[in-house]
Amino acid sequence: MRNFAIAASIAALALGLVGPASAQSPIIIKFSHVVATDTPKGKGAEKFKELAEKYTAGKVKVEVYPNSTLYKDKEELEALQLGSVQMLAPSNSKFGPLGIREFEVFDLPYILPDLKTLRKVTEGPLGARLLKLLDAKGITGLAYWDNGFKQMSANKKLVTPADYQGVKFRIQSSRVIQAQFKALSSLPQVMAFSEVYQALQTGVVDGQENTWSNIYTQKMHEVQKYITETNHGYIGYVVIVNKKFWDDLPADIRDPLTKAMKEATDFSNTQSQKENDDALAEIKKSGKSEIIKLTPEQDEMLRKAMEPVYKDAAGRIGQPLIDEFLKEAKSTTN
Repeated sequence: MRNFAIAASIAALALGLVGPASAQSPIIIKFSHVVATDTPKGKGAEKFKELAEKYTAGKVKVEVYPNSTLYKDKEELEALQLGSVQMLAPSNSKFGPLGIREFEVFDLPYILPDLKTLRKVTEGPLGARLLKLLDAKGITGLAYWDNGFKQMSANKKLVTPADYQGVKFRIQSSRVIQAQFKALSSLPQVMAFSEVYQALQTGVVDGQENTWSNIYTQKMHEVQKYITETNHGYIGYVVIVNKKFWDDLPADIRDPLTKAMKEATDFSNTQSQKENDDALAEIKKSGKSEIIKLTPEQDEMLRKAMEPVYKDAAGRIGQPLIDEFLKEAKSTTN
């Protein structure tokens, strides 16, 4: 019995949760999959680190790791479930391999027409309900962080749906996005974000879709002649934590961490909007890409061409959930 007690004490001390050495041994939160420190997500993670360490008076230490520093992209969710990392911020579509397809709804084209609708979803009961689906997988969803709305780019003008035919597009791994480009008769190719610039430069792919901030910081505008302002899709992330780790934290630690996450979320989302606005201005100033604005008629043609994606996705996501998103959008814009 004595040996068991000693072993239990050692384990607790290793976690930094109890015991006389806890002041010297803070609780470590490894926060992985944050792209890079100069992105809105990276800055959000750094803000959370700053606030978490401040509000817990140093009892928690947050270590921020860019993508693939600790684990490969496909391994990070498993690492979180096993407790090897405590916190991640993957994109909405990353939960499919866990059997949670509902988050793919965020990838549907034009499902979220503006930031007002987005906030209504992510900060309301619908967003909370989606986060709750993660519990069964040993994951707690904490917050939604923005990257922004996506634009289309290529070395040819993309004005009508016919212009997309045969164009090789880099995409992130998402069945919805793959279906989107197939609906346009394009050739989607899954590729890591870090490889996109070179792939565009060498002609491995012809075009891509991304936010203004990603296009600018990755210098994609320097190797793409045209960018069509479509705002057709949304890139966002879900900040998640290992459920057992989170539930086992004492209230005097978890409560200030919750406060830190809320403030970091507000900061990250505000930063995302600012950086997208600034990036658009810088891209215009550079003159390296021609920015194309669609007429209302051209915009409607593109929306119409992408409609089959909804039918394709309904079997996995569920039509009722899609309808709820559309209802929120309609109530916001009316």
